[in-house]
Amino acid sequence: MSATQEHRSLLGRRTVVAAVGAAGAAAALTACGGGSDDKGGAGTVEQPGSGGEKQGGAVLAATVDIPEGGGVVLAAQKIVVTQPKPGEFKAFSSTCTHQGCAVKDVSAGTITCPCHNSTFDAATGSPTGGPATQPLPAREITVEGGSIRLA
Repeated sequence: MSATQEHRSLLGRRTVVAAVGAAGAAAALTACGGGSDDKGGAGTVEQPGSGGEKQGGAVLAATVDIPEGGGVVLAAQKIVVTQPKPGEFKAFSSTCTHQGCAVKDVSAGTITCPCHNSTFDAATGSPTGGPATQPLPAREITVEGGSIRLA
């Protein structure tokens, strides 16, 4: 093999190894990154605002948007709001305590993380199944009229 052919072969292998490494890193970050490109999927309500700003007093949702026994994931605010009993509203971080994925669904009194199937009690945020062992951190909210606000 000539020096030029050897050089091309070496560059080709480096390119392939770099591409495979980058693809693997992207897949790992996508699986447990906690972010979402989901725009309005089942159980998710998108509200204006960014997750990086202080949200004190920000309206999160209307009470009529939170189903009894279920809830909604507010992806932009990284909060899940639930209504475990009629007229009782709770809020938690939507970041799973197992590996930081975003929870995606709230139904039948259970908050579910799609990454590794951890489940949490919609009334307390406590883990009820899967690999998560820590509860979802509670977020303080106030209910004024028909609006749910971050306290």
